Amino acid sequence: MKIGVATFVTDQGIGPVPLGRAVEERDFESLFLPEHTHIPASRESLFMPMTATSDLVLAGERVPPEMSAGDLPEKYARTPDPLVTLTAIAAVTSRLLVGTGILLVAQRDPIILAKQVASLDHLSGGRFLFGVAAGWNREEMRNHGTDPRQRNAVLRERILAMKEIWTQEKAEFHGTHVDFDPILAWPKPVSEPHPPILVGGEGHPSYRRAQEYGDGWAPIYGGDADGLARQITCYGAEAEATGAPVPPVTVFWAAPDPRVLETLAAAGVERVLLDLPWATKQDTLHHLDRLTAARDAFLGEA
Repeated sequence: MKIGVATFVTDQGIGPVPLGRAVEERDFESLFLPEHTHIPASRESLFMPMTATSDLVLAGERVPPEMSAGDLPEKYARTPDPLVTLTAIAAVTSRLLVGTGILLVAQRDPIILAKQVASLDHLSGGRFLFGVAAGWNREEMRNHGTDPRQRNAVLRERILAMKEIWTQEKAEFHGTHVDFDPILAWPKPVSEPHPPILVGGEGHPSYRRAQEYGDGWAPIYGGDADGLARQITCYGAEAEATGAPVPPVTVFWAAPDPRVLETLAAAGVERVLLDLPWATKQDTLHHLDRLTAARDAFLGEA
């Protein structure tokens, strides 16, 4: 099982260049960064911590009147653009895979995004992993002109359209949410046929989306390794029984616990991304050393 790191980079913590170098020096496979273009000052989308070590989120309910934007950790509003940040990291590393965890495709123009992804993959020598999802913050996506009720349909068409741009000399796409006549766009990605697309989300709907247009499924750890392992095993068995694709699994924001890692490895997980807390440079490197020790204990190298 491959082991990487997921973390927030902001304008107040460790910079991307020293972070990328430190992660590669410690021989982690990959480094993933999340995205928020902004955080609306008020919201109706519920923020709910989902692990003991990460400030993750769950959509679908209204925030109680007593909750406010202040309940969302400040780091969510302070994230730089992940594609720009990962380009800086790729420029100072040589082995480290860089990935989005996750990129909010329903909030981005697909032609521009296809160019950005292809450019990053090209400049990094094919080291980019494209983690995608529709997002949870309804107010954020509305500010981009996306109807939250249509976000998964928008995500699907934009991914399919980008695949056309990456793989065809003359690409065109005609859908409900994306529509363009033949276009020319270079560079094409180094990765063939394109960077791996890891579809984020929990439950059967996100797994089915990964089967349809992804190259992997990327659920969040969520604090229950046994439950997630059962889910992965069940979905895989159902897919095999019907002849459907069985997407490899990348688990986001996992706890640095050897038992958690053992449980996920036994379930056939391809990659685990350990949760690196957002902190100052010195504290981040301290946390990174702790993750390195946990990884090495799991691998039997301690």
